[in-house]
Amino acid sequence: MWRIIVLWTVIMGLSTSDMVSYEGYKVFSVYPSTDRHLELLQLSIKQYGSWFWKEPSKLDGEVQVMIPPNQLQTFYEIMHITKSTFKLQIKNVQKLINHTIPENQSQGFDFQSYHTLEEIYEYLEELAKKYPNKVQVVVGGKTYEGRQIKGVKIINHENNPGIFIEGGIHAKEWISPATAMYILHQLLTSTNVKVKFVADHYNWFIFPIFNPDGYAFTFNKTHGDRLWRKSRKPFSPNCIGANLNRNWDFQWNTSGINNNACSDTYPGNRAFSEIETKTMSEYIKSVKNQLYAYIAFHSYGQLLMTPYGYTNAHIFNYDHLHKISSIGIKALQQKYNTVYKTGCIGEFFTNLPSGLSVDYMAGVLKKSVVYLYNLRDKNEYGFLLPPEQIIPTGEETLDSLVAMFIELYLNNIQDN
Repeated sequence: MWRIIVLWTVIMGLSTSDMVSYEGYKVFSVYPSTDRHLELLQLSIKQYGSWFWKEPSKLDGEVQVMIPPNQLQTFYEIMHITKSTFKLQIKNVQKLINHTIPENQSQGFDFQSYHTLEEIYEYLEELAKKYPNKVQVVVGGKTYEGRQIKGVKIINHENNPGIFIEGGIHAKEWISPATAMYILHQLLTSTNVKVKFVADHYNWFIFPIFNPDGYAFTFNKTHGDRLWRKSRKPFSPNCIGANLNRNWDFQWNTSGINNNACSDTYPGNRAFSEIETKTMSEYIKSVKNQLYAYIAFHSYGQLLMTPYGYTNAHIFNYDHLHKISSIGIKALQQKYNTVYKTGCIGEFFTNLPSGLSVDYMAGVLKKSVVYLYNLRDKNEYGFLLPPEQIIPTGEETLDSLVAMFIELYLNNIQDN
């Protein structure tokens, strides 16, 4: 057992250089079939979570792990020792990365490619100019490196219930901001009757990128890292950033984290230690009486989840939320047959992540309609979803939101 752990330590403990290349890195799906192997994987995730793409959860459940080329033989030896079932999922990570990064600066905002922070912010300003009576650019917070956290609010009527959309809290999950931007665009331009209904009968607060420093770093071609996840504040000479979705002041640092500051699940040295979460939480509190619902977009896994993450116990209104999310995933499936699962976060992750934004919204701000999407896909591309899937992801996600919030609107009418 300990020999295996040492081998995992060799694989997972590798450091990265300033100019990160993933040439020859491979992603494998592993299926733990014994308690011993699951224990090994769970021990590994506590120590070296950054190398897991999909974390260990249950027996015969899929785990995805990225292996450097010089450690492939060690990985194969571990698989042989543990008699594990595994398969190659991504042959060359860098090849997928190259496909997601735009070759040239876009001449206009579109949904055929991923966009830089500057392009996204410029488009928000363009929308505010184009729809001056509807769209207002808002600076909700700021970052360690001095950037603004920009979003927009669409106020149709001061008495409308408000929906807050959070995107891009994890830097590498590019499909999250892209989906938030697609939904924003459709709320303003769609001629679909149902889309127009939710666009007009709710107010909207949309912040596509909660982690601008990290997101900009994933686009940096000279010394960036496409698979960077955290913020960019140094905690030691060699360890930079905290996981912004483990840094919220509700059940902070209780489970599903790693207090090694180099880890991808490092929660910071205190709740709201990161200026990004601190300032955004203050903004959200300032508008909390205008908010009815909170939606967070992540990738990947095709899950629509309710709080909480820190426990697998159900939130007080779980049955109601589950009924609504079941309507949502049924609507989402219609266009492209994309299959989602729904349930509480703690049911899907045995490491029970704590300090989450959605848990804070439900547990501290007492919002009763809170959901977290893990968007496309399940395992083929993982965090490196090709840009040609931006529009399909946006379309089906919008379909689910429309179905859910029409149902919630009708429920509220009946209750009143």
